[in-house]
Amino acid sequence: MNAPDLMLLALATPLIGAIFIVLFGKIPNLRETATLVTAVTLFAVVLNLAPIVAGGGRPDLTLIQVLPGLDLRFTLEPLGMMFACIASGLWIVNSIYSIGYMRAKKESHQTRFYVCFALAIFGAMGVALSGNMFTLFICYEVLTITTYPLVTHSGTPEAMRSGRTYLGLLLGSSIGLQLAAIIGTWYLTGTLDFREGGVFAGHVQGPVIGLLLFLYMYGIGKAALMPIHRWLPAAMVAPTPVSALLHAVAVVKAGVFTVLKVIVYLFGADFLRESGYGDWLAYIAGATVLTASLIAMTKDNLKARLAYSTVSQLSYVILGAALFTPLGVVGGAMHIAMHAVGKITLFFCAGAIYVASGKTQISDMRGIGRVMPFTLIAFFIGSLSVIGLPPMGGSWSKYFIAMGALESGQIVFVAVLMTSSLLNIAYLLPIVARGFFSTSKDDNGDGAVAIKEAPMFCVVPLCLTAAGCIALFFFADPIYTFLSPLGGG
Repeated sequence: MNAPDLMLLALATPLIGAIFIVLFGKIPNLRETATLVTAVTLFAVVLNLAPIVAGGGRPDLTLIQVLPGLDLRFTLEPLGMMFACIASGLWIVNSIYSIGYMRAKKESHQTRFYVCFALAIFGAMGVALSGNMFTLFICYEVLTITTYPLVTHSGTPEAMRSGRTYLGLLLGSSIGLQLAAIIGTWYLTGTLDFREGGVFAGHVQGPVIGLLLFLYMYGIGKAALMPIHRWLPAAMVAPTPVSALLHAVAVVKAGVFTVLKVIVYLFGADFLRESGYGDWLAYIAGATVLTASLIAMTKDNLKARLAYSTVSQLSYVILGAALFTPLGVVGGAMHIAMHAVGKITLFFCAGAIYVASGKTQISDMRGIGRVMPFTLIAFFIGSLSVIGLPPMGGSWSKYFIAMGALESGQIVFVAVLMTSSLLNIAYLLPIVARGFFSTSKDDNGDGAVAIKEAPMFCVVPLCLTAAGCIALFFFADPIYTFLSPLGGG
């Protein structure tokens, strides 16, 4: 099978899977088997594309021509390849986790849940494979709409309010700002294609560059750049599997992925650096990194703390891209993968604690590590990766972003990264310390407690992703080499 056919199959697989999930909706075992088979099939298809891209190939697929020069087009390059691997690979472990979580909590509307999940992965794959900004925008909106039922899954008044915030901010920013930027790009350059070096050079100059960049950055609401970030904490009302994959991986990573695509393939990092009209973005990203970390420290609800942690960590990617240097751009791209695996581990652990003990507040988790040792050890590993300490994958992406800051001569952002890591320690490691070294209410007086982990289908995935945090540390060099074309390498 040739590369364009594989790309088409990667887009079609989640849709076909959604059909089978509906057909088997009344038979839970078959429904969940269909989910797992679809996820594994998609990952296998994506992996077959990786050697082509690694070898320098850029497979291209045009479905339809909307207007002359404006196609529904898909093209695969290293950044998109990495995102496709992340979304499809983590869908497998999240599907296993979802089975354990949804059954343990006896959640209603499980068929709708799995169908919307498959459709959301279709949207994420469309974003990853997009060959121009027109195609990316359509798939970006598909991802927003298909995840809305997941955010409002419980149907409670709180979930419906959160869903309105989610939909309102994401659709409002994309239609009100991003679409305006896309139209402006088309008008000024005559193209929306992603090209190495960008499309604006020779067509746009002066303050218009800064205006277009502003419209794009704040129009990409999924990147959660402050103050357009409230949708992400609001979405934490969703079941934990939704928070884990869609709001730690697919949705938010689609946002920062789009930021990188716009900076590298529409504007061009060199063009923005030389113009000087993009310098503000790094300062906004740095402010978001620190502010969101400070807010995270105030949250007692574990998922809320992790949500604000995500807001902060997303801006690491934006900061790396906004340095407009090869090391910064590649470091930002690497952080998409490193943070995805670390943060999904933390959300898996939060859900496992809720399933096993019903606890959601950090202040109630005294001694939880002795009751759930596997879960809290995994939480510790995920935390170290998010903090950026060896031997965890997150240490490499933060290192390259810091080197990018030095490369650009902006030492202030090295200080931002170091301060942020200290704040990461302050809001994550006390959870581990409280869990292992404080006395729980279940202590029988001699320090012994009964082990009570979540169901196996919840615990195995979080152990796998925790192991992934370590594996990424040792396989960082191939990832860096694969992504180096983003920086012009």
